[in-house]
Amino acid sequence: MVRVKICGMTNREDAYDAASLGVQALGFIFAPSPRQITPETAKAVIETLPPFVTTVGVFVNERLKAVKEIRAYCGFDLVQLHGDESPHMCASLMPNVIKAFQLKDTSSLSALETYVGKVRAFLFDTYSKKEKGGTGQTFDWNLAVQGKRHGVPLILSGGLNPDNVKEAIKATAPFAVDVGTGVEERPGKKDADQMRRFMKALAF
Repeated sequence: MVRVKICGMTNREDAYDAASLGVQALGFIFAPSPRQITPETAKAVIETLPPFVTTVGVFVNERLKAVKEIRAYCGFDLVQLHGDESPHMCASLMPNVIKAFQLKDTSSLSALETYVGKVRAFLFDTYSKKEKGGTGQTFDWNLAVQGKRHGVPLILSGGLNPDNVKEAIKATAPFAVDVGTGVEERPGKKDADQMRRFMKALAF
């Protein structure tokens, strides 16, 4: 069964709706973004979630000390690093770290090997010069397939939505999929119907 993470949670209502639909993981973005959340709000949301929902703190080029402090305060389960974080930093957060990579072409895959054994999963996202995520655009899924050769669990992200997630899963056979903009009403506010459609699309 392919797991689902919905990223960019900013409020209790959206988080509750997602959990009620059976979403396995929720992402909270602490980097500058229309979906950025404060540690105080994230903590309040996380404390209201039912058990067995994995919570993920998303950071971009944040200091290791700050990441650890925010995680301890909020109580989320995993850290997702979406910037230029080194293998050494990732290893310092094991076994609770996911490393995201923006894939532009085959050259984007060259750094993966140095992270093997230092992260729990690779998250593959769409390359953008301006943004570290949340582009709403897909990328060449063949790159994701090539990236699986290292044997690290794959989380597929980048432009997924209720209409293309089934095709994406068939093309890449990921461990999990990650969606944000594809189930939004507007930046920072999820659409309950779109989340429901996304989950329904996985039932094939």
